Amino acid sequence: MRLVKRVFEGIKDENPYWSDYICFAEAVCGRRFSRKTVIRNFNSLVDKEEYEKKEIIDFLVELSKYG
Repeated sequence: MRLVKRVFEGIKDENPYWSDYICFAEAVCGRRFSRKTVIRNFNSLVDKEEYEKKEIIDFLVELSKYG
């Protein structure tokens, strides 16, 4: 989790006007994280009330694989 969090926070610092979701998507893009890792980090780093979780998790897992 530290890697995703560190990358996420770095992206968020560089792009303060981006939403948490966009920063998280950028953090996992092409890094081949497992579905479990994506879900756990999404839950801890992104405000869950803003998004429809199931569809977004599916998209982020695919983004992580192919980026």
